[in-house]
Amino acid sequence: MSSPGTGPTPPRDDLPPVPAPLPHPVVDNHCHLDMGRGDEAALPVADALAAAAAVGVTRVVQIGCDLPGARWAVEAAAAYDALVAGVALHPNEAPRLAAAGQLDAALAEIEQLAGAHPGVRAVGETGLDHFRTGEEGRAAQVESFRRHVDIAKRLDKTLVIHDRDAHEEVLAVLDEEGAPERWVMHCFSGDADFARRCLDRGAHLSFAGTVTFKNADPLREALALVPLDRLLVETDAPYLTPHPHRGRTNASYLVPLTVRTMAEVRGADLEELCAGIDAATEAAFGGTWGAGTPTGR
Repeated sequence: MSSPGTGPTPPRDDLPPVPAPLPHPVVDNHCHLDMGRGDEAALPVADALAAAAAVGVTRVVQIGCDLPGARWAVEAAAAYDALVAGVALHPNEAPRLAAAGQLDAALAEIEQLAGAHPGVRAVGETGLDHFRTGEEGRAAQVESFRRHVDIAKRLDKTLVIHDRDAHEEVLAVLDEEGAPERWVMHCFSGDADFARRCLDRGAHLSFAGTVTFKNADPLREALALVPLDRLLVETDAPYLTPHPHRGRTNASYLVPLTVRTMAEVRGADLEELCAGIDAATEAAFGGTWGAGTPTGR
């Protein structure tokens, strides 16, 4: 039991304290519940979802970004009403698989997994990463990205894009291939001009804990101009923990810290912002899902 004047106990002693709950439910639209941070183990899924639900984060999009993670995401979406899933090969997986002669087979399995269960709503995270992959691996990244775009369009799934230091190249691929009806720029990292260019192409923009960082003024300028019906929030947990807990393990129950910063930046009423984010997330991921409960079926 929590002490007088404090919030609930976090789901594990080494995790940041629990923030005040939000006045309206929101969705963490990008999370990796199967991953630990460093040498830390991942939280049990039921514990992570219960802690999130207690502060108003009632639903989560679980993202698998390699074959084991994608398989796990499908199983989790089938087991928990509060989850839907995205499946893909992360951009940094593509060069490794291509070098081993396994990229085609891996993409074929991603396509199979994308259609395996109605709870799989997204193909992602895919895209381009020029931070961790050098010139020698970029052709494989582009090929993988193009193939994921095609899968998303043919299966009518939401495309979730990872873009790290590759803004122009990401838009070039989308312009050449034609973006799906629904696509999300995960952990948006651009400035106001790039935000406008993404919005002009139909994107939903998702903001993570990075928007709370002291050096993130260009990101906050972008946040300020996004229409509410295109605005999402995420953790990318266990990474990108919002201020004042930057550097510690992230989890979906910390979304309220990011949302409150978003409300301050936009000069918005917190409850109205939460309701708008919730509605935009449903639109981005193809409608309602589950019962929003943290328990397994």
